[in-house]
Amino acid sequence: MDRPMVLGAVLAAGAGRRFGSPKILARQGEWLSIAVDALVGGGCDEVVVAMGAAVVPSPPGARKLIVDDWASGLSATVRAVLGHARATPGCGGVVLHVVDTPDVGGDVVRRLLLAGGRSSPALARVVYDGRPGHPVYLGRAHFDGVAAVLHGDAGAGAYLMARAAEVIAVECGDLATGLDIDTER
Repeated sequence: MDRPMVLGAVLAAGAGRRFGSPKILARQGEWLSIAVDALVGGGCDEVVVAMGAAVVPSPPGARKLIVDDWASGLSATVRAVLGHARATPGCGGVVLHVVDTPDVGGDVVRRLLLAGGRSSPALARVVYDGRPGHPVYLGRAHFDGVAAVLHGDAGAGAYLMARAAEVIAVECGDLATGLDIDTER
């Protein structure tokens, strides 16, 4: 049996209000390239960059996923990614990654995919010294459940918290800090 395909998605559609500009543009696109490289290098079979407030060329190894209703919040971005994943033949799960954690590399994504087993019923979340972070693996069996709780600026977090007993915690504090950067330094 063929292994299930995994879609990697960089969530980068927002305006970055606290940051001062869309984070997809941070460091002249360096953060975006790092996020795409993490997903590609970590073993995702296809990578998309969800963008909206700013539309830029996708780095090598990724395709654009335009989120027209990005201004309605993170939920629109996650909904667009899940819709793309549903329409992707053989997709068994999706890795949701964020553009504003530039110290996260492919080794973190590899560990996450190993723990999640690329399986449809799996839920897995990277933790850094016990602190939940990104990326997150959502098996296909959870796409509808996640979509049902999306609203405004809330992503998959509420779904993961409601199913905490099912979520595989993947410790990666030895690989990265996983700290998201919300303000320009």
